[in-house]
Amino acid sequence: FEDVPNGLKALSVVPAAGLAQIVAFAGFIELAVNKPTGEPGNFGKGFLGLGNVGLNVAIQDPDVRLKKLKAEISNGRLAMVAIIGMFFQDGLTGSAWGDWATYTDSPLRAFENELGVQEPVGFWDPAGYTKDGDVAFFKRRRETELKHGRISMFACMGYIVPEYFKFPG
Repeated sequence: FEDVPNGLKALSVVPAAGLAQIVAFAGFIELAVNKPTGEPGNFGKGFLGLGNVGLNVAIQDPDVRLKKLKAEISNGRLAMVAIIGMFFQDGLTGSAWGDWATYTDSPLRAFENELGVQEPVGFWDPAGYTKDGDVAFFKRRRETELKHGRISMFACMGYIVPEYFKFPG
């Protein structure tokens, strides 16, 4: 596997027959192995799907089951966002764990040494507002960001304090 690249480039070296096998296997699992039980995501295979190998490890306690399902949903949501970020970075740098310093074509380099640029993200402008390189607009947006950040910090304090302190009466 020395000649197989990492990340999305690996798809370019998988033969068509290999991709067909992957799709066929996933289809088999979905259509023949996983039978719906009426509860979303529950295929009657128990904890970690170990029911497929003959181990009955279903979670019986409804409270524990609910807690684990909520954790699975939260972790799944985080993973969905993370994998999209990894795909994006892989597309720009050639590696999901690529070094952003090697991506020199980035329009974000124009303001890399300005106030607010912090590790590990560096200059952060996901919407691309500063890609034109206009310094006046950048300074205006930075000033607005500071104002909004200060208001938001006060709003957070105003939201938290009443949970712990109330005036009598």
